[in-house]
Amino acid sequence: MDFAWTIVALVVVMAIAWRFLGSYMVSVYEGRARWLSAIERPVYRIIGVDPELEQSWQRYGASVIVFSGVALLVTYGIFRLQGALPFNPQHLPGVTPALSWNTAVSFVTNTNWQAYSGETTMSYLSQMGALAVQNFLSAAVGIAVAVALIRGFSRKGSHTIGNFWVDLVRGTIYVLLPIAFVFAIVFMSQGALQTLAGPVHVHDVLNGARQVIPRGPVASQETIKQLGTNGGGFFNANGASPFENPTGLTNFLSIALILCIPVALTYTFGKMAGSVRQGAAILGVMVIIFGAWLAIASVSEHQANPAITAAGLTHQPAGNMEGKEVRFGDTTSALYATASTQTSTGSVDSAEDSYTPMGGFAVLTGMMLGEVTPGGVGSGLYTILLFAIITVFIGGLMVGRTPEYLGKKIQAREVKLATFGVLVMPVTVVILTAVAVSVHAGRAGPLNAGPHGFSEILYDFTSVTNNNGSAFAGISANTAFYNVINTIGLLLGRFAIIVPVLALAGALAAKDVVPASAGTFRTDKPMFMGLLIGVIMIVGALTFFPAVSLGPIVEQLSHGKFF
Repeated sequence: MDFAWTIVALVVVMAIAWRFLGSYMVSVYEGRARWLSAIERPVYRIIGVDPELEQSWQRYGASVIVFSGVALLVTYGIFRLQGALPFNPQHLPGVTPALSWNTAVSFVTNTNWQAYSGETTMSYLSQMGALAVQNFLSAAVGIAVAVALIRGFSRKGSHTIGNFWVDLVRGTIYVLLPIAFVFAIVFMSQGALQTLAGPVHVHDVLNGARQVIPRGPVASQETIKQLGTNGGGFFNANGASPFENPTGLTNFLSIALILCIPVALTYTFGKMAGSVRQGAAILGVMVIIFGAWLAIASVSEHQANPAITAAGLTHQPAGNMEGKEVRFGDTTSALYATASTQTSTGSVDSAEDSYTPMGGFAVLTGMMLGEVTPGGVGSGLYTILLFAIITVFIGGLMVGRTPEYLGKKIQAREVKLATFGVLVMPVTVVILTAVAVSVHAGRAGPLNAGPHGFSEILYDFTSVTNNNGSAFAGISANTAFYNVINTIGLLLGRFAIIVPVLALAGALAAKDVVPASAGTFRTDKPMFMGLLIGVIMIVGALTFFPAVSLGPIVEQLSHGKFF
């Protein structure tokens, strides 16, 4: 499909998702969607939960941590024991302890960072019973936390923000499962694999060659990896593999699935908070930044590859096709990469390590802005709302009034929690990168020297701390050093933000609503949108510009031009 028509079609699909999926999620989390109550009620009985009993933010947060901890241990156990478990036609051994721990943490935190080749490391049981299950559950956790924060804005004088277990179950069975099931059928109809029959052994008698072609339950994992902004692929090639992503239609649907829930949640936010215009303002900010970064990536990748030019091939009308599928082309690959890196998905249909320096700059810095444009399922919304609180605080200082957002006074406690949540990611990325470039084990990871090698290390920690999971694949991450240190970024990037978000939700829910007055700073107007964009950009630039200057910017300048 032509790039321009792809954008038009994507805008139409997102508009439909914003209105109808967003409205549907309101009914789900307000308890009005009950068409699967025959499944929902028994689940509550099994886990021993009273769906009518709500929780304080402390109990809600403790439930998130306990659930994630149990999921982590179960997932780790499956990886370690997979050699003795069923559904292992390739007879793969148990995964090593460090890699098992890294992968378990990665999938439980909705990151899906993969320091291994899926088709040669994970059994079918590990793929289905551990990885795919966490694709559903970690995504449902992210949406639940976002909904809890929305309740903080929409309630007044309340000491509760909902019930985590109810939100988890409803998000899984009413939102994620039905959509993933339907699109898995579509992917299978296009040629994506779905089988438990084991690999195919091919013997070419004429040439005497033998080949083993891996197969497995791919389509069912492919759709939830995109829908839940997870990103982990069944195959090492991820979305570039024709077994996962066989046609232009599945490529387009992958991008649409990646974006649909984060976009729709802005409508859910506005509707539940009592003003759809507020959700539209947040979406507008997301779209503006996303569009700008897409322009950088697509223009950069439509340029000639400087390495190939230096080798003597000056005529490259298709742009930088190194590391890209001819099925998708340069600009559509850039669209996929932009969507993936700005939603904490991390799936790929091209090799980002082969992007031009400024193309790599676009996908790297898109994550550095906090992945809020539109961000991951749930995580994008609650992170941009942290930025929004900081923005109204700055706006209040400018006009000399107590800042308010959606009728709630933003005071010292709220500003501190929002600031902490916003700064966790950049501080963690900078510190871990500094550690890696300071020790031999860290410097041994990149396969490239100079600024590109530094970009590979910087990208690694930016990806894991943003719970993204993509990589400049030139880094060897399956080492004891990276398997251990990356888990620090994975855990902090997830839970050190979720906890202050839930504390913020509790603080806001307990507040009364302040009536709007003539001096109230309108947060559904272009002025607020512009200020919010400025805050997001300034926080990202002040934190990361020195590091980015040593990586993709220096690499680009070494070619003698900026674009």
